[in-house]
Amino acid sequence: MSYMGELNNDSAVYRTLLESTKAIPWRIDWASKRFSYIGPQIEELLGWTPESWMSVEDWAARMHPEDREHVVSFCVAQSQAGVDHEADYRALTKDNGYVWIRDVVHVVRTPQGEPEALVGFMFDISERKKTEEKLLALQKELEALSFKDGLTNIANRRRFDACLQVEWESARTNRHPLSLLLFDIDYFKQYNDLYGHVRGDKCLVDIAQTLSLALDGPRDLVARYGGEEFIVLLPQADANVALNVAERCQRLVQKQAIAHAQSPHGEHITVSIGVGTLIPSEGLRPSDFIDAVDQQLYAAKKNGRNRVEVLTLGDVTPP
Repeated sequence: MSYMGELNNDSAVYRTLLESTKAIPWRIDWASKRFSYIGPQIEELLGWTPESWMSVEDWAARMHPEDREHVVSFCVAQSQAGVDHEADYRALTKDNGYVWIRDVVHVVRTPQGEPEALVGFMFDISERKKTEEKLLALQKELEALSFKDGLTNIANRRRFDACLQVEWESARTNRHPLSLLLFDIDYFKQYNDLYGHVRGDKCLVDIAQTLSLALDGPRDLVARYGGEEFIVLLPQADANVALNVAERCQRLVQKQAIAHAQSPHGEHITVSIGVGTLIPSEGLRPSDFIDAVDQQLYAAKKNGRNRVEVLTLGDVTPP
């Protein structure tokens, strides 16, 4: 057998091997930007016959519009630079569906180093993408849960801390006021002792929902701060707005009329509230602000509970 015959036989073997895999081989001539070959597996996957893949325009046109611009731009830039690359995108099927494809591309060069062709493989990664999307959705769900209080279903302290840091920097940069309200349910230990922890948990849930109803700013946040304490963050709220929100919260809690036989305030659940407003300044930390508002909460409890105490700017000092 001649050398040419052996080469032709080898080429036939290679072609058979390529066309028996699930990966779809292809080749594009660099000068003409036309397909010189694409595996017949493409028809089974996408419905388009191999003969219909004439040029790179066909490849681009059979791509999801949301993927087309950035994928085409990326692949063209990489190919022109002579860099092997890969790209994931949704390819259009003949029946107007889409299949997730991973294209792995190799740049073939002449002996002089000039690009001669692009060769590569298309892989169906639809199942992998479905798994990735499920994992991403699960991750987002877990992240959301990690920012929620397990009992009351409002924000937990972790989320509050994250939001406070963002709003603190925004208020400091833009010279906007920032207000905090710190709540404590009055005589809650006695409530638990008298009615039991199941009723105690329901009371916490009811108070959390009530405080949520009192907020109306797009970035306002209520969080469970710990035990029977709740905290409200009011971005861009001045002292008057903060006091109005605190008093609204008190009225809504009173309207709930949760019975508490051992409370001296009408034998119903009430709340004590510390309120503070400031414009963050250099050298002052969010924790300093929280401590100052907490002192007002302590004053409200010391002065008889079921009341609001408001700090002045002079009460907040850096360490």
